[in-house]
Amino acid sequence: VAARLNDYPSLYEGLKEMMAGKVNITYAKGSNLIGDAAYEERATMFGRSLNRDNRTDQELLDEALKVAAGADVIVAALGESSEMSGESSSRTELGLPDVQHTLLEALLKTGKPVVLTLFTGRPLTLNWEQEHVPAILNVWFGGSEAAYAIGDVLFGDVNPSGKLTMTFPKNVGQIPLFYNHKNTGRPLAEGKWFEKFRSNYLDVENEPLYPFGYGLSYTNFQYSDIALSTPTLGKDGSVTAVVTVTNTGKYDGAEVVQLYIRDLVGSITRPVRELKGFNKIFLRAGESKTVSFTITRDLLRFYDYDMNYVAEPGDFNIMIGGNSQTVKTAKLTLK
Repeated sequence: VAARLNDYPSLYEGLKEMMAGKVNITYAKGSNLIGDAAYEERATMFGRSLNRDNRTDQELLDEALKVAAGADVIVAALGESSEMSGESSSRTELGLPDVQHTLLEALLKTGKPVVLTLFTGRPLTLNWEQEHVPAILNVWFGGSEAAYAIGDVLFGDVNPSGKLTMTFPKNVGQIPLFYNHKNTGRPLAEGKWFEKFRSNYLDVENEPLYPFGYGLSYTNFQYSDIALSTPTLGKDGSVTAVVTVTNTGKYDGAEVVQLYIRDLVGSITRPVRELKGFNKIFLRAGESKTVSFTITRDLLRFYDYDMNYVAEPGDFNIMIGGNSQTVKTAKLTLK
């Protein structure tokens, strides 16, 4: 059976259907995908059309501002087209396309609340957006039910709990950027922005804009320190790592508790952290739950220089948190 690529509601159609008889939802195109018509054609392969509007960029912007003037909240659906990322779709600039950024700036200047609903197939550079936009909902490229799922989150019927499976850089000069990189010979000291003759940049800090595993909620979660059942792990047996997670916000919500481990010294270079487990829990407002992870030698193994699958004695950092950077840490010794 052939895929029906156009058999789905747009975000506007989905939101309008969901709010029929409740809220008046208006629409304006606002801009084309990008100012360059030839670029847009390259980003819409296989005969798929984005129905490029032949009005000028200013005419599209003026229409959007006129519609926005009568709105209480603005949902700006921006980002990439489906063929703008993926195979044979490389980009040298990873920000929002030019006319889209101009539109977003103008919408923010109205003083109305703006929600950036971001469609993308790759991590984008969103420094300006992070600083200026009050809410960003990253929706990737959803399927035929995407409009309704997005609406559930926008209207508060679902509290978002998704976490990023990719690291978002501050700029393209940081790429490649990933959470489980190897350590360097001259690592930058923790908490420092720059130090001469260390592995860092002159113009931007090392940290990503959004780390692997990152994701916000309409509520907040607080983590206790890690309690290990024992600080040492012998040849056999296991160690239990426990944290208490508390929903400190006003709304019920789910949190993805993530376990990372770092082998501090190995016979070959080891990643600064590796995701070894996760547990999704639901907490009502004000509720606390304990989350435990069982650590065995198998979680500490890796392939050495001779391709033997080994767990080498030594110290390990056990890290638990809501993303790969914001973690609680405890030290475990493998005997």
